[in-house]
Amino acid sequence: MQLLISDANVLIDLEDGRVLETCFSLPFQFQVPDVLYVEELCDWHSHLLQLGLSVGELSAESVVYAVGIRSHAPRLSQNDCFALALARQEQCPLLTGDAALRKVAEEQLVEVRGTIWLVEQMVGHALCTTEQARDAYHRMKECGSRLPWGEAFRRLKLMDSVGGTRPRDSIEPNSSAT
Repeated sequence: MQLLISDANVLIDLEDGRVLETCFSLPFQFQVPDVLYVEELCDWHSHLLQLGLSVGELSAESVVYAVGIRSHAPRLSQNDCFALALARQEQCPLLTGDAALRKVAEEQLVEVRGTIWLVEQMVGHALCTTEQARDAYHRMKECGSRLPWGEAFRRLKLMDSVGGTRPRDSIEPNSSAT
């Protein structure tokens, strides 16, 4: 099962869209850095562990890397840098909706995915319909998520036109789908 390292915002978007539990049915293992979990998720989202979220520990080398990234990219939070460092350490994709983190991760040659990609995976694995995905996007938007809404809804419309299957770029494991 492929490991995916997430920052907090993707998980919160999915929860706002009421598709978080569905997402944990995907054939992926989801993990966040231990510090990020304690500082951003533990108090209000502790149920994530029961859903299957695991907590990862950074090596000393990865902590040094995260601190170095932060000094070169001050717009990133320390927890963003820890998520990037853990994805790099584990050599797996990073899940984020943060544009600044996405940019730095891509510069560091770390594969990046986001909320839209996860929603498309849920549709493609027949865990939800495009209509349920559309409803989830509307709920996320109402809660203040900052996804590229035009792109998100355009991609769902494309999925509708091909019978609810995933668009080609979300099938490819190395695509840069949002």
